[in-house]
Amino acid sequence: MRTAAGRRRFTLLRGRGAERLALLWLLGKGYWPLARNYAEAGGEIDLIVRRGRTIAFVEVKARATMADALDALADRKRVRIRRAARAWRARHPWSAALTLRADAVFVAPGEWPCHVPNAFELE
Repeated sequence: MRTAAGRRRFTLLRGRGAERLALLWLLGKGYWPLARNYAEAGGEIDLIVRRGRTIAFVEVKARATMADALDALADRKRVRIRRAARAWRARHPWSAALTLRADAVFVAPGEWPCHVPNAFELE
């Protein structure tokens, strides 16, 4: 049986690997990274990417199955992403003329990542 510290480490490493996979997936779709693991105002955003005139604040969810990953984006997490996105936007006034949205990328072993543009409303 794993210790609590071992489970936390496994979860952290799985999350970091999923974020790398999600970033590669988004790069293949023409997005360019602006930030990774952005933390501000009590919130955290896994990836901030841009394609054309759109900036996406991306939450990456990795679970043992795709169904579990798709169910993993809780309301409380959405609130924290919105808070961090507002803080990022305030620090980057050049982004005011661009389209801002909240995306999600869901990852599960043995399956292609699932990118959901505009997974939830930012405001």
